[in-house]
Amino acid sequence: MTKHIIWDWNGTLFHDIDAVVGATNEVFKAYALPALTADGFRAVYTRPIWVAYERLLGRPLNEGEWELLDDGFHEHYFRLSEVCGLAADAETVLTGWTGTQSLCSMAPHTHLVPKVDAFGITRHFTRIDGLHGTTGGEKAAHMAAHIRSLDVDPAEVLVIGDSVDDGMAARHVGARAVLYTGGMSTRAELEATGLPVVDTLAAALDFA
Repeated sequence: MTKHIIWDWNGTLFHDIDAVVGATNEVFKAYALPALTADGFRAVYTRPIWVAYERLLGRPLNEGEWELLDDGFHEHYFRLSEVCGLAADAETVLTGWTGTQSLCSMAPHTHLVPKVDAFGITRHFTRIDGLHGTTGGEKAAHMAAHIRSLDVDPAEVLVIGDSVDDGMAARHVGARAVLYTGGMSTRAELEATGLPVVDTLAAALDFA
């Protein structure tokens, strides 16, 4: 029985795929590549993201090139994401869930907290954890620390996210997971995890 839901942010509650694709197109303008659509981006997306960039370029990145692309991406992403909203049914599912819920994201904590607050949904979460510092690390380790801070039984937790990493992080801590198709991964990649895959957040709640 699910008593607690851990939500992912980017690509799950926060519908930012247009900002992700737009920022990617901006940083690759200098390379004269055709502009990507959301589906085109999903077709090349993988983690670590520099591997996806090498797929786009068809060659290994040069020394220092990754840092320039990454800095440029984030500069454009933060600008473009200002006009992005929540997923269509995000507020409905957050309000409708009667158990507890929290937010565990790989977004910078200092950016995440005011962003969540700006949407007026902070009250729904018992805890919000983004990344502190400059190192990304693995979602699994971040999720484990989040679980410890909550003092909840992982067997009673459902993780709802949009990436393979979210599913693997849930398995790492002993929680269940449902994966949502609103983010950067293709449905085929999500289904390959063997976890349930849904097209709406409301459908994800059916697994709680």
